[in-house]
Amino acid sequence: MSSSGPENLDAFRAQLRDWLDANAEHAPRRQVLAPQDDAAVGRWRGWQARLADAGYAGITWPGAYGGSDGTPAQRVAVEQELTARGLSGVFDFIGIEMVGPTILVHGTEEQRDRYVHPLLRGDETWCQLLSEPGAGSDLAAVQSRARLQDDGSWVVNGQKVWTSFAQHAAFGILLARTDTEVAKHKGLSMFVVPMDAEGVTIRPLRQITGDAEFNEVFLDDVRLARDSIIGAPGEGWRVALTMLGFERVGVGSGLHATPLDRLVAAVHASEDRDDAGVRVRLGQVASELLALRHTSERVVEEIAEGHVPGPEAGLIKITSVTASLAACRLAVDVAGPEALVDDEWGHQVSALPGVRSAGGTEEILRNLIGERVLGLPPEPRVPTKAA
Repeated sequence: MSSSGPENLDAFRAQLRDWLDANAEHAPRRQVLAPQDDAAVGRWRGWQARLADAGYAGITWPGAYGGSDGTPAQRVAVEQELTARGLSGVFDFIGIEMVGPTILVHGTEEQRDRYVHPLLRGDETWCQLLSEPGAGSDLAAVQSRARLQDDGSWVVNGQKVWTSFAQHAAFGILLARTDTEVAKHKGLSMFVVPMDAEGVTIRPLRQITGDAEFNEVFLDDVRLARDSIIGAPGEGWRVALTMLGFERVGVGSGLHATPLDRLVAAVHASEDRDDAGVRVRLGQVASELLALRHTSERVVEEIAEGHVPGPEAGLIKITSVTASLAACRLAVDVAGPEALVDDEWGHQVSALPGVRSAGGTEEILRNLIGERVLGLPPEPRVPTKAA
């Protein structure tokens, strides 16, 4: 599927459109923050397998691991064609956009062979076991402990929270403290945790939407094999930064971004479509969403060339959520109160505020960009030793 140049991309799009004509009946309808009932999840995972088997998931991934050795332009083309038809992409966003790329960067050859292909098809889905009740924005402060045993295995104890889709996941990627005698960023390690392992307890957290997208997860004497660690002991922070970079790109690149055409249609259908104030607001939101689209495409191309997203990727996440919230508020303002019970706009209005914390809060991301990209003075810091 590798190609370059507009002629080859046109041929790729034509092939993709033919495939979608033949397979679209199996696809769930695209929704921002769609409800996650078991029947919907089962259908969505089946659709992900179809996309992967046809070469339309993991397009830029190496063919040796189930990818297509494709180009960033092809990946963008797939997203555009799916969006144009109102069809969903992959179900396991966490696995495809965050965990898979991280394992490809930091995992051993055995880990890549074991996990990446089933992840790509949605046969085994993933969750992130990162945030804790006392370690959210300050992720390096996690207190979940992994203790090395004499036989080389690890025993983990701790609690994680705000874990998206843990109830559907076969595996979790866990950040835990393995050394309390060094600076907190240096005493962490990253692990693969089977979510059905003895000692893992998952409890749903009900949201205002009525869904339980998030969960809290308890780990009580969970035993992990010696080959469950990703990277070397003590390298967990470096692995986490890689994954967070992919997450910030992923959160902002389409999952939560409001489709611009739907907003335009909502405004056009309203009695306020010619109001000057409404048109100004529409123009402001449209410019943000279009800038988001092109910035995401540029970062996707950089990732395909082997670059790991840096702190500047946080701009994508910030823009995605703030612009989508502005779009929802505009749609509700022009449509009236009945829009709040609409499956499209009402669900977004209720769910999007929580996404402001996904991939790091806006305040933390702005600090990172200010300090590491713009070179501004750093914020006051607490001592760097682990508690």
